[in-house]
Amino acid sequence: MTPRGLLDTSVVIDLDSIARDRLPDETAISAITLAELAAGPHAVTDEQERGRRQDRLQWAASRWDPLPFDGEVARAYGRIYATLRARGRTSRRRVPDLLIAATALAHDLPLFTRNPDDFAGLETVIQIQVI
Repeated sequence: MTPRGLLDTSVVIDLDSIARDRLPDETAISAITLAELAAGPHAVTDEQERGRRQDRLQWAASRWDPLPFDGEVARAYGRIYATLRARGRTSRRRVPDLLIAATALAHDLPLFTRNPDDFAGLETVIQIQVI
C-alpha cells in the first residue's frame, strides 16, 4: 500500500466504512477538508444529522493537524486550474475539491477519494486513488 496520502473530504466522512488496507499507512487532510467539515453541520436542518456532522468535525480536528493553504498550495492551484482549462473543464463549481487537489500536488501526495469525477482531468498532474 501507499505509505502516505491525502484524504479527500469524502474519505474522511466515510472513513468508518473503508477497509484499512485500502488507505495509506500515513494519512493527512487539508485545511480545506477541515473547512468543508466545519460547514457541514450548518448545511442541514435535521438535528440528528447536524450532531453527526459536528461529531465528525470534532473527531477529524483532533486526529489530524491539517496541511495549510499556503503559498505553495496557491501556486499549485494555478497548475490545477490551467490543467482543467486546457481540457475544457470549468473549475468554478468545485473550488474546494480543486484546492484539495492543489494541496496534494504541493505536498507530492496521492489523493484518496470516493468521488473521482470531482478530479477528472487531473490524472496527469496528481495521482488519484479511488476507494
